[in-house]
Amino acid sequence: MPEDCCLDFQSIVDESLVRHRSVIDVMTKYQEATTRINRALAKAVTECGCISISAHKQQVPANTEFKDLKNHMLTHLSGEPCPACKEILAKEVGHSLFYLAAFCNLTGLKLDEVIQQECNNIKTLGVYHLT
Repeated sequence: MPEDCCLDFQSIVDESLVRHRSVIDVMTKYQEATTRINRALAKAVTECGCISISAHKQQVPANTEFKDLKNHMLTHLSGEPCPACKEILAKEVGHSLFYLAAFCNLTGLKLDEVIQQECNNIKTLGVYHLT
């Protein structure tokens, strides 16, 4: 089912993308969409107040083993986005996914294969997959 979902999504994006078919347009629209996700989260904090961010240096006990490190790392988020903010965040994430799928279409990538490969990398390499 997920494969069909990604393929269907990529197909719909390909049919819908008319004006901004240039890879340069798609790259900049994708970046803009990502920025809008960040802005929506910031507004949830500063305008709505449904969530808050309290960022500070991560505190890890001295003799913590690497395998236990995750238990000591904070997200710095408090609260949960209200329904209105969740809706806005979901809309912005959707736009970002649209341009990600458009990028995949223009470069001949299949989104489901990219996701599956990344999943395999994470399963194989675990916490080292992004190093």
